[in-house]
Amino acid sequence: MNNVTLIGRLTKDPETTQTQSGHTVVRFSLAVDRRGKDAGADFPTCVAFDKTAELIGKYCKKGDRLGVIGRIQTGSYEKDGRKVYTTDVIVHEIELMGGKREESAPQETAPQFTEVEDDELPF
Repeated sequence: MNNVTLIGRLTKDPETTQTQSGHTVVRFSLAVDRRGKDAGADFPTCVAFDKTAELIGKYCKKGDRLGVIGRIQTGSYEKDGRKVYTTDVIVHEIELMGGKREESAPQETAPQFTEVEDDELPF
């Protein structure tokens, strides 16, 4: 079984391209927090195609929280005479989980109440 579920924040704006055959491809990386004593984050590279890629490219930007479901795919290529190995998450499903952290959102003001004396109450 090859199944991956991740929730993280986009580390930069997604990069959308077109293949020669006209398919949309988007590449992005997520900052995914680790749990437990080994706190920190991992930064997996994710790739999505066609409608999923179009959705991510249109609605997602750096800092947005995104849930992805996909599979791990490994590969390799030659660069400058050396073999380079890759590991990507091929995205099948996404869930848009909101924009940047709460601090950047405008804060709602609390409702204002006026103090009233007991004899002014209608009951």
